[in-house]
Amino acid sequence: MKKLYLYVENGQETPISAYRMGKIRKVLTQALDYEKVDFPAEISLTFTDNEGIHALNRKYRNVDRPTDVLSFPQFDGRDEIEYDGNPVLLGDIVISVEKAAAQAEEYGHSLTRELCFLAVHSVLHLLGYDHERSEKEEKDMFARQKEILDLAGIRR
Repeated sequence: MKKLYLYVENGQETPISAYRMGKIRKVLTQALDYEKVDFPAEISLTFTDNEGIHALNRKYRNVDRPTDVLSFPQFDGRDEIEYDGNPVLLGDIVISVEKAAAQAEEYGHSLTRELCFLAVHSVLHLLGYDHERSEKEEKDMFARQKEILDLAGIRR
């Protein structure tokens, strides 16, 4: 991967430490390397709470409840990405830190691990993977997620 331009906004109360941001940046870079992205990529990452992600989920997916992460890809699939010499905006990732914290507690691992998992999950969506299309794609996407997290040293 040539370079990751990561634009971060924290729109909720929990501070995102430099340590956590370092881990998130590492797994995003690892995911792009794993997927052989060979151009500079831009990703917008917003941290929100359940209320914020609920509003987005309702507006963009017509789902009236909070979720853990939303992905807004700029392209329908990896085949449509065109590199013209400038960094390519892959899309936006929105993570509910409130939901991630609850899931981390439920699964018995750290908030940092959960945020990293959600970031990897979402960047794969930005690259065109979709676990909701078929059982085969779900298995493939989740295997990729695990391998990327393992390569980055993020384990349960």
